[in-house]
Amino acid sequence: MNRTALIFTTAVIVAATLFLTHNPLFASGLAVAVGAFSVLWVVSLVIRNAGIVDIFWGPGFVVVGSYYAFATPEAPTNRGILVLVLVTVWALRLALHIGFRNAGAGEDFRYRKWREEGGSNFWWISFFKVFLLQSVVLWIVSSPLLLAQLGGDRSTGVLEGLGLALWTFGFVFEAVADLQLRKFKKDSGNSGRVMQSGLWSLSRHPNYFGEAVVWWGIGLLTMPVGGWLSLVGPLMITFLLLKVSGVSMLDDALVERRPGYADYIASTPAFVPVPRWLRG
Repeated sequence: MNRTALIFTTAVIVAATLFLTHNPLFASGLAVAVGAFSVLWVVSLVIRNAGIVDIFWGPGFVVVGSYYAFATPEAPTNRGILVLVLVTVWALRLALHIGFRNAGAGEDFRYRKWREEGGSNFWWISFFKVFLLQSVVLWIVSSPLLLAQLGGDRSTGVLEGLGLALWTFGFVFEAVADLQLRKFKKDSGNSGRVMQSGLWSLSRHPNYFGEAVVWWGIGLLTMPVGGWLSLVGPLMITFLLLKVSGVSMLDDALVERRPGYADYIASTPAFVPVPRWLRG
């Protein structure tokens, strides 16, 4: 196990322990997440495409969040409803984007590679390596959706305002980055080229940055009732995007597949957007 995997595994175990001891509903939330991804795994076996997990990533939060909203003994709070609505809007846009992007393209290169490595055993390896892992990560990242249902409607005003502003900024940033890249790829003249304009001139992965900001906004919206535990989810998704399945994995793959990508890495920040004139 490499250093990144060790840190990530430790973080998952610590976070899981914190949530399981905080409220018994977290345990049933984990069961809902695992159950939903298990059904998705069966579907992936039928269609021989593990990449459908990417489309379900966003809606998975809606499934777990809706369960929390109905399973909490008290009536859903205004904060809980707002957080669930915001996550639903983010999830549906992301699912539609990935669905249209992947339509007719076959299985994503990451899963094709794992399928080749796993051979005839990939059918059961994929359950643990892809679906079970993502269900546990989603369960931890989605923790603010339960925290938002607890503690009534205590408010600071400031944190809620900042959280909503962050969510809006992150949502728009991610959506615009995805739209710019989609238009770039639709132009046949850009085949094999590296996108380096628009938001992609500020960061190599502006869509991942926007997604992280969305969850920091959700975390701040939840803090008045969830305390510092509300930030575990945003921390988890940020680490995931930076070191596990996002920036690190995609950069390694694109260096091999895209001429000029190494130069792009040398000239452009990986995650946090920085204008060219500020880079020195």
